[in-house]
Amino acid sequence: MTDDEISDVLMRLARARGAGRTFCPSEAARALSGDWRKLMPRVREVAAALPLVATQKGVAVDPVAAKGPIRLGLAEGET
Repeated sequence: MTDDEISDVLMRLARARGAGRTFCPSEAARALSGDWRKLMPRVREVAAALPLVATQKGVAVDPVAAKGPIRLGLAEGET
């Protein structure tokens, strides 16, 4: 699994949801691997480098440092 493949899936999910909507990063991991749980740290790392905003209970967080579930969505102005 390459970072480009992860990036493509993350951005496809974010764009499919559209501005103001979020998704769980596990959706990307599940689309990429049957053993998706092991992929989650890498998905978060790749997400941190993309024009995505990670939130936890509606507050922006660092997707790598955040503990517990997060949501990802398009950054303001992204389409």
